[in-house]
Amino acid sequence: MKLWIGIVMIAWVLPVLADSQATPADLPPTPLARQWIDQDPAVREARSALLSAGHTAAMITASPNEWTTRLTAQRRRYDGLGADSTEWHAQLERPIRINGKAGLDRQLGEVELAIAEARVGEAIHEAARSLLDLWIDGLAAAQAEKLFTEQQSFAQANLRAVESRKKAGDASALEVSVAAADLADVERQASLAASTLAKARAKLRVRFPGAQLPVRPLGDPLPPAEAEAQWLQRVLEAADPLRIAEGRLRKAELTASRASADRVADPTIGIFTASEAFRKEGIVGVSISIPLGGTYRNERSRQTLQEVEVARAAVERQRRDLESTVAETYAEATGNLARWRLAEKGALATGESARLTQRAYSLGEADLQSLLLARRQFLEASRSALEARADALRANYRLLVDAHLIWDLALE
Repeated sequence: MKLWIGIVMIAWVLPVLADSQATPADLPPTPLARQWIDQDPAVREARSALLSAGHTAAMITASPNEWTTRLTAQRRRYDGLGADSTEWHAQLERPIRINGKAGLDRQLGEVELAIAEARVGEAIHEAARSLLDLWIDGLAAAQAEKLFTEQQSFAQANLRAVESRKKAGDASALEVSVAAADLADVERQASLAASTLAKARAKLRVRFPGAQLPVRPLGDPLPPAEAEAQWLQRVLEAADPLRIAEGRLRKAELTASRASADRVADPTIGIFTASEAFRKEGIVGVSISIPLGGTYRNERSRQTLQEVEVARAAVERQRRDLESTVAETYAEATGNLARWRLAEKGALATGESARLTQRAYSLGEADLQSLLLARRQFLEASRSALEARADALRANYRLLVDAHLIWDLALE
C-alpha cells in the first residue's frame, strides 16, 4: 500500500517539478521565500479558515437534522373510581432528507472545502507578489544608494579640479562656489537615497520578519521565455482567484438545485410508545409530518437561480481581469526590457562623456558648466537605466509568480 501511495505522489509531483523553473539568482532562494511566505498573517489566516471549512463541510454533509426525544407524563382522574391513572408518552423522531438532498449537501460541503483551499493558494500568491515587490524595491534602493555614492565621488573630484585650477589662476572663486554647491546637492540626494533604502529594508523586515536583503546587484533582465498566449494559459491554469470564482459558481448551482429539491419539504418520521388506563393500555405507533411548501420555498428557488447568473458573470469578469493583467504584465516585461537596453546604452555613453569632460576641464579644454552638465546627464541616465532594469525584472518575475513557476507555488 505504501508503495502505491509513493508511486501516486511521484506521478503527481513530477509534472509540477517539470513546469517549475529555477529561482532567479537575484530573488531569495525557495526555502527562505517559503518560510517567509508561510509566516505571513494572511496565509496563516487562510490556513485556519481551511481547517474551519473542513468542519463546515462535515456539518453540511451531516445536515442539522437530529433525533429529537419527547417524554410526557400525566395523571388522569376518573370520577367515582377513587383512584387516578398515572400515564406517560415517549416519542423519538427525526427529519429525513428526501429528493436527493443528502447528495447535494455532500457536494456543497466539498465545494466549500475547495473554495477554502483556493483561498489558501491565493493568500500564498499575494504574499509571494508582495515579497517580490519589496525585494526588488530593496535591491533597487541599494543600487541607487551606491549610484549616488559614486556620484558623490565624481562631484568631489570635480570640486578638487576646480580648486586646483583656481590655485593656478584659471578659475574664479565663483566657480569654486558653484562646484561646492553641486557637491552639496549630490550629497543631499545621496542622503535621500540612503533614507529610501532604510525604508525599503524596514518595509521588508516588518512585512516578512527575518528577511534580509543580500549585498548584490540586480541581474540583467531577460525577455519572457514564452509568447503571451502561453503565459496567459499558464496563469489561467494556476489562477486561484479564478478557482475561487468557479467554486462560487458551482456552489450557487448546487444551492439552486438544493432549493429546487427543497420545494418538496422533508418529512419528520417518528416512533412512539405510551402507557394509559392504569397501565392496562400499552400503545406503540409511528408518526409522520410533512410541511406543505408554499410561496417562501418557490421564491427561494427563484432567488438561487438568479444567484447562479450572478456567479457566472463573476467568473467571466475574473477571467477577463486575469487576461488584462497578463497582457499588461507581458507588455511591461517586453517594453521595459527594450527601455532598459536603450537606457543602459545611454548611461554608458554619458558616463564616458562625463569622464572625458572631467579630464578636459582639468586640462583647461572645457568650462565648468560643461563639466557639471556632463555629471548631471550621467546621473540622470544611470538612474533611468536602474529604474528600467528594476521595472523589467519586476514584470518578468511577476509572470513567474502568477504562473506559479517559482518558490514551489505550484505545489499549493
